[in-house]
Amino acid sequence: MKRTLTTFIATLALIALGAGARPAGAAGVTNAVAAAGTTNIVASSDGKFTPSTIVMHVGETTTLHLTSSGGVHGLVSNRLHIPLTRIQPGKAVNVAVTPSKAGTYVLPCAIFCGLNHANMKLTVIVKQ
Repeated sequence: MKRTLTTFIATLALIALGAGARPAGAAGVTNAVAAAGTTNIVASSDGKFTPSTIVMHVGETTTLHLTSSGGVHGLVSNRLHIPLTRIQPGKAVNVAVTPSKAGTYVLPCAIFCGLNHANMKLTVIVKQ
């Protein structure tokens, strides 16, 4: 039992630290100031992305300007080519996304952030 608990705690710590994550600045991630064609997304300590749903278009680049109003959060999507991105209070990060396929993508918060973590999701609707 003690070993299982220790393994569980170590796993949570690795998730919180974003173990194995590519650093911001890799694969289209920059720390630049938000520009035209940008969608502002705020991750909050009460377990919400605001807005919770965004629309993109196939072949068009949208820059996600990610900030946090409380707590550390994460966003990742292999299907949308978004590397694991840490969203920290007071530190904005931009992710350029160019979807290649239409569809609806649900991106849960990728870093354990508290009691509402399981309900924290960003829905990305990609249209032709």
